[in-house]
Amino acid sequence: MLFTARPYINTTINTTNKKALLLTFLSLLLFCLSIVSTLAEEIVPLDNIVAVVNDDVITQLELKHEFRDVVRNLQKKGAKLPPANVLGKQVLERMILDRIQLDLARRTGIKVDDTTLNRAITRIAAQNNMSISEFREQLAAQGIDFRRFQDEIKKQIILKRLLQRNVINKVTVSDQEVENFLFNIDKQGGLEQAYHLKHILIATPEGASPAVIQQAEKKAEKVVKELRAGKDFSEMALSISDGQNALDGGDLGWRKAGELPSIFTEVVSKMKKGEISNPIRSPSGFHIIQLVDAKGGRSHVITQTHARHILIKPSIIDDNEQVIERLRQIRNRIINGEDFATMAKAYSEDTSSASKGGDLGWFKEGTMVPEFEAALNQLEPGEISNVIRTSFGYHIIEVLGRRTHDDADEMLKDKAREILTQRKIAEQKEAFYRRIRDEAYVEIRLDNG
Repeated sequence: MLFTARPYINTTINTTNKKALLLTFLSLLLFCLSIVSTLAEEIVPLDNIVAVVNDDVITQLELKHEFRDVVRNLQKKGAKLPPANVLGKQVLERMILDRIQLDLARRTGIKVDDTTLNRAITRIAAQNNMSISEFREQLAAQGIDFRRFQDEIKKQIILKRLLQRNVINKVTVSDQEVENFLFNIDKQGGLEQAYHLKHILIATPEGASPAVIQQAEKKAEKVVKELRAGKDFSEMALSISDGQNALDGGDLGWRKAGELPSIFTEVVSKMKKGEISNPIRSPSGFHIIQLVDAKGGRSHVITQTHARHILIKPSIIDDNEQVIERLRQIRNRIINGEDFATMAKAYSEDTSSASKGGDLGWFKEGTMVPEFEAALNQLEPGEISNVIRTSFGYHIIEVLGRRTHDDADEMLKDKAREILTQRKIAEQKEAFYRRIRDEAYVEIRLDNG
């Protein structure tokens, strides 16, 4: 009986539960399919990587946003856009250089705190005559996300500090360089001669082989030939230029003769409006320039003021009200006949001028702090101001005279030094960018066909 009962029991169970087991299996299958379907709906395609820069990456979405911003800016300027794939490569290259700089800034400890960032944005809003809330609304109306705008301003501050540390702070100009510059620039129409230029750079890497240099030269010669045959300069700059102004159509704007890179100066001075230069060789590669327009001028007459003052600073002993009252009494004594110079020697706390009776000598507009100049502008020669406040303390001022003065020599030297400084910065900045680009690990995965 035991031997025959076991098959009987198994057969009875299989027959009875067959439908139940099948229904359970089908229910589980449908449940699993519903989960898979739900998950499939929630799957979002990964953001493709278009470039690897050192330990960082640039994604397709980031490139898309930057590309959109560049196109918007170019359209505002009325620029003729190159094909999207060509412009995309230019935008990506600028993004790569920015990432290299940001990485270097991070590794060298350059940071921007929230206070600095907020001040910068507040200043931008104020320059547009808006409050922060109004500025945010304006950005939103233009389709600009405020968080992205903050990130962009922060990035620009960091890049500026990086450039300051690695390039600007290292630039010096000697007196002899100033003299040589002024001697040479006089031959080219003077310091006030200005040119509106467009520029294309066919770059060569640092330490390039003769074969690479020759290849770049041939490319530059081909570009010159096409431009002279009628191709649009701005469009070609957008498409092929390796220069920092490529995304501006190569437009350098108006530059004084002395502000131009030294390798351009002699060439530009001999060009006619609209003319395209031959390729100009430099350590950066081969440059092609177009002279859009030119203008000149030489005179520089300014108004100078001769004044003297008495300065008293608030202290623990004398607060603001007491200082103001003391200066009022001094002013009244001078008006009633006492000598200004004698009073300045006795009471003024400006150590540099007190010994000279408060005399500040002749100075031009822009020399003094704004509050001081505002008071000066209200005075005629011989008049004494009421008590005024500046960041230095409290003053009374007397205007002794005004004159027009041709400060061409001083102005030329100051301007020459400034121009030489900016020229050196531009040249060394280009070399700095090229060096850090060559030293970085960059893998471009963008396939534009």
